Amino acid sequence: MRSMGLDVGDKTIGVAVSDELGWTAQGVETIRREGKKKDYARLEELIKQYDVGEIIVGLPKNMNGTIGPRAELCQVFAEYVHNRSHLPVKMWDERLTTMAAERMLISADVSRKKRKQVIDKMAAVMILQNYLDAQK
Repeated sequence: MRSMGLDVGDKTIGVAVSDELGWTAQGVETIRREGKKKDYARLEELIKQYDVGEIIVGLPKNMNGTIGPRAELCQVFAEYVHNRSHLPVKMWDERLTTMAAERMLISADVSRKKRKQVIDKMAAVMILQNYLDAQK
């Protein structure tokens, strides 16, 4: 069973999936948001393509651990995905993952334009990899 990691933003959704053994996370794509139904239709295609058994959604908590408006939107999205897919959907603390992904891409000398295109997918990889590591 594969796990899928999602980094949900206002304009994009970064998507990552695990290998079949649940050891490593790989970036799949960045979905440009076009509305709930279209966004979910693409997610559904990916869920079927990769035979996903659970979904991990990044929860952007505030630095003091509280849940703010952005995190509440992610929770609503996670509930919507669960209701549509009937798969287990878990929330995972994603504080600083986008910043860590940005640093990693900068250290790899990736151009600003290219970073913008892959940052959400990289954040999804980090969310999912952190989740997978915690399960061991």
